[in-house]
Amino acid sequence: MAYLGIDLGTSGLRALLVDADGVPLASAERHYDVAHPHSGWSEQDPADWIAALDGAVEELRANCPEFAGLRGIGVAGHMHGATLLDASDAVLRPCILWNDTRSHAEAARLDVADDVRALSGNIVFPGFTAPKLDWVRAHEPEVFDRVAKVLLPAAYLNLYLTGDHVADMSDSAGTSWLDVGARDWSDRLLDAGHMRRDQMPRLVEGAAEAGRLRESLCSKWGLKGPVSVAGGAGDNAAAACGIGALAEGDGFVSLGTSGVLLAARDGYRPAPDTALHTFCHAVPGQWYQMGVMLSATDSLNWLARIAGCKPADLTAGLGPDLQTPGPVRFLPYLSGERTPHNDAEIRGAFTGLAAGSDRDDLTRAVLEGVAFGLRDSFEALRATGARLDSLIAIGGGTASAYWLRLIATVLGVPLRRPEGGEFGAALGAARLGMVAATGTDAGEVMTRPALGDAIDPDPGMRDAFDDAYAAFRAAYPAIKAVQ
Repeated sequence: MAYLGIDLGTSGLRALLVDADGVPLASAERHYDVAHPHSGWSEQDPADWIAALDGAVEELRANCPEFAGLRGIGVAGHMHGATLLDASDAVLRPCILWNDTRSHAEAARLDVADDVRALSGNIVFPGFTAPKLDWVRAHEPEVFDRVAKVLLPAAYLNLYLTGDHVADMSDSAGTSWLDVGARDWSDRLLDAGHMRRDQMPRLVEGAAEAGRLRESLCSKWGLKGPVSVAGGAGDNAAAACGIGALAEGDGFVSLGTSGVLLAARDGYRPAPDTALHTFCHAVPGQWYQMGVMLSATDSLNWLARIAGCKPADLTAGLGPDLQTPGPVRFLPYLSGERTPHNDAEIRGAFTGLAAGSDRDDLTRAVLEGVAFGLRDSFEALRATGARLDSLIAIGGGTASAYWLRLIATVLGVPLRRPEGGEFGAALGAARLGMVAATGTDAGEVMTRPALGDAIDPDPGMRDAFDDAYAAFRAAYPAIKAVQ
């Protein structure tokens, strides 16, 4: 038996095939583009997702005989995207993605509407789904009037796989239409956003069976069936499943394009005023909270482009030993910020530059600025009662040992990297497919990967970085006042 995990990312799709023990057998990737027709807009053609999935599956079929024994599929997807379908399931317009900010005015209106924060458990961010539909209503009324269903990207793949409009709780929690505590669509939230319950997909838990693979796809893919399709998950919930972060005390820090600090929670403890996201987990009876900063490795990549080198070249110049906070400070708000500021318009800045400032000073400032941005999320999580005694570190930025030592010291908790192998959203999605197909308890399937040695905080540097963090916090209102 084999199980397929699909990670539908913003820039590409990854398909991972695992065996009955969850051991990876093979993977395949396909990439596609994002369109930016106007400033602040970010769109994608859902047909590209289907083409990517078909191509990845054909590669797996050709190269991995075990694919013929496929019994379960799970899909993880980038959250918040608005895929609009008419009554015949035809796509009405390109999907408006999570990093699209055109609906900032609609988000602000919804955010102050009665009961919206109380029911959704979250601030209504411009990237969420509900304000996108309100924008379409105002600016593309001929499209809005034809909307029969709104599907998130992962749910659109579920439709392709099963023929049914079905979505999971974790992904749907990022729409501002879900009562996150009750794990159901809220008529009040739908009404606030001028939507109806019949326009929403059927809800299932992420580890539950959402349906069976369509017979036409079974035939096309050379499968005998039946093949269970799980409810799936939003990308971060799936990543949590991939590293076994299911219960209170489990968490991870992700250094990707954006930065994420996630804590699994045994109960529902929303704190929208902190700009934390409080979402349903992909397993029943669990939730998670996360702080999100929009520019993590993106900040280092930005500096590398300007310097005409690779990010690794920048960090290599700092040497192996953690240095005290530098005189140059960086505010990592290149694309605005979510946690803790909820400010789509703020932009980044360097302060403390001098005639003697060099490339290493700027690099240190960028790494420190991202670390301080992650501490903003860490402090917000602690204020809700989250217990984070250690964190698993994932994402491309974790290749820098210096950056990890810095983050461990700034947060005051040890970090541990997985010891190679597979983890993350694709593995989490495959695990969801396995649970849906076999009925195995999620805790038995979604275990931690092997972890490397702990990267401990430097106690001798703690006070210095506490002071630097306080100065970082004080800089935001000053920069905001002049922008």
